[in-house]
Amino acid sequence: MNKTALAARILLGSIFLIFGLNGLLQFTPMAAMPEGGIAFFGALAKTGYMLPVLFATQVVGGALLFAEIVPLALVILAPIVVHIVAFHLFPAPGGLPLAIVVAAALLLLAYAHRQSFEALFWTGTAQS
Repeated sequence: MNKTALAARILLGSIFLIFGLNGLLQFTPMAAMPEGGIAFFGALAKTGYMLPVLFATQVVGGALLFAEIVPLALVILAPIVVHIVAFHLFPAPGGLPLAIVVAAALLLLAYAHRQSFEALFWTGTAQS
């Protein structure tokens, strides 16, 4: 599990660091957005707030994975991964395979670091 978790951490960190930096700096052109995706990202872009925050959060999460601060990175990235999967499940199903890989890597890392999340999912008996 150790090598698998390391591979998942590097993969997930690379994906979020590269795509987050690309969203902020736009060093490679973004792929054409499907019809449903245009409406979704258009609404976010009109505010002028959400996209920089979203991409900066991805960069921070990816950097934390490389800095081996995995539990904090997972807490930051989990909501983003949920939205990535939902986005590719409904308006843009073409990217679903990558979304599933990202979700699987996040779940694998969460399992590998499950002791950090014990307090959230406490299953002991009630004490009186």
